[in-house]
Amino acid sequence: MMHLRIIYKIDLIYMQKKKIFVEIDVPGNMRRRLAQKIADWSELPIKWMKEENFHITVAFVGYVDESMLPEICQKVRTAVEDFEAFDLEFDRIELGPNPEDPKMVWLTGQPCVELGMLNEEVERALGMRPAAHKEFSPHITLGRIRKLKWDELEIKPAISEKTIISMTVDSLSIMESKGGGAEYVSLEECPLA
Repeated sequence: MMHLRIIYKIDLIYMQKKKIFVEIDVPGNMRRRLAQKIADWSELPIKWMKEENFHITVAFVGYVDESMLPEICQKVRTAVEDFEAFDLEFDRIELGPNPEDPKMVWLTGQPCVELGMLNEEVERALGMRPAAHKEFSPHITLGRIRKLKWDELEIKPAISEKTIISMTVDSLSIMESKGGGAEYVSLEECPLA
């Protein structure tokens, strides 16, 4: 009985907090193109993301009190106000992060110095890590493998398709994840220079 009370109290704490992340929104025409691509694999045991939820995560902030949101928005806005827009290149739809034991289907792209710098600026502004430049390879989660059903397949499907897509990054969005990632709500958009 005590164990259930502790879990209930922990659940109440998380219910009072908001799950926040900073992302790059995927343009509508690119979303539609990706949705058409994944339709070919609709019969596989994969929970496909809703088209409107396609995004590139720049930083996962975590669970925060609602009272902290204005400060988080201000810090991100300030961090990116002088950051110039840049382009991202994607080249493959594939299983990830490990094709031998996949958990997701991703659209992956080439490492991008600007994306790495943007990630660092945002995380540093939010007090998440010390400054250390790195390249950042973008990916967009298209679907999550349904592990039990996937493991039951006698022959595992190979999802690896060359797909050349590019997009311009000209803003970031601060998002709230609701319903276990089933719905994303934009709290603020932060334009780049």
